[in-house]
Amino acid sequence: MAAKTINVGLIGTKFMGKAHSNAYLKVAKFFDVEPQPVMKAICGRHADETAEFAKRFGWESYESDWKKLCERKDINVVDISTPGALHHDMAVAAAHAGKHVFCEKPLAFNLKDARAMLDAARKAGVVHMVNFNYRVVPALALAQQMIKAGEIGEVRHFRATYLQDWLTDPKFPMNWRLRKDAAGSGANGDLNAHHVDMARYLVGEIAEVVGMQKTFIAERPAEGRSAGLTATAGEGTEKVTVDDATLFLAKFANGALGSFEATRLAPGRKNYNRVEINGSRGSLVFNFEEMNVLEFYSCADPPGRQGFRRIMATEGVHPFVAAWWPPGHVLGYEHTFVHAVYELMGAINKKPTRMADFRDGAQCVAVLDAVVKSIVEGKWAKVETVV
Repeated sequence: MAAKTINVGLIGTKFMGKAHSNAYLKVAKFFDVEPQPVMKAICGRHADETAEFAKRFGWESYESDWKKLCERKDINVVDISTPGALHHDMAVAAAHAGKHVFCEKPLAFNLKDARAMLDAARKAGVVHMVNFNYRVVPALALAQQMIKAGEIGEVRHFRATYLQDWLTDPKFPMNWRLRKDAAGSGANGDLNAHHVDMARYLVGEIAEVVGMQKTFIAERPAEGRSAGLTATAGEGTEKVTVDDATLFLAKFANGALGSFEATRLAPGRKNYNRVEINGSRGSLVFNFEEMNVLEFYSCADPPGRQGFRRIMATEGVHPFVAAWWPPGHVLGYEHTFVHAVYELMGAINKKPTRMADFRDGAQCVAVLDAVVKSIVEGKWAKVETVV
């Protein structure tokens, strides 16, 4: 008989740490979930700050050494909400300790590390999940259902644009996301990773890519202190070692074509995460800045009545929505994390899930790696297949 509760240890107390903590707090209050997560321990680098975080968010205990967290016998799930440089070592250690692993995106810096993480999780027989949280936005989950049901016919185009502006000012100080040794890459891994996963979720596998990227601001004020997407300046300057913008074209295995654009230097765009899917019988459009809306165009509508209709994905029939509010009472960013934790608990209880596992995460990394390879070699690059 499956346990009714399961103990969670979360590593990370900043942007993602807050989002994940809120999800564990809320999930059993709105969803019938089994097992129910117990917020057993939080882990951060600074003991005093981590103790305060534990008190604020309701964690029973805290650690300042992630290795100790992974080794604790009272922890069943390790949630990795840290910069990408730490994902590989933490996930492998957690799997070796027999813990289920929930990891932020992108899964790893490179395909070799991603495969090692996948192998470790498979050998340990533990649940492994990557937090591509846009999969559980109700409007996007609805889009996936409609595409699967053939409502837009044969998919021909996937068009993705992810624009942010938080790095537009050259006086914005350094942040871990601007260092290759901590983040792995810039806009490519941070933003394009989401769209690669969306593309695979909605359309299918990507076979070949060709891209270009650029760092527009090569040097910034040195970091004093940073958290999330904020930072204060220290003394001197520091070189930026990742891309500010990456664009690439893609050929899908099923014959569809794709275009992907990601930048963190687009003034006025805060989290403009837009995808458009064109098929033989219609089109779908989603923009996260209006995350409760899915636009749908059907070629089956009669002449003179054709046009994009706005579907408010807030009815109880839409994925995940029945657990929340009445129709029209919109959901927000934080709800996607609650949905992801709900899916994680379901997977632990051996239920099917919409979420990405480590194989999906590794296949995403394979696409990102191929984009970089195409840029270096100046030609199309084939995407390796992860099995």
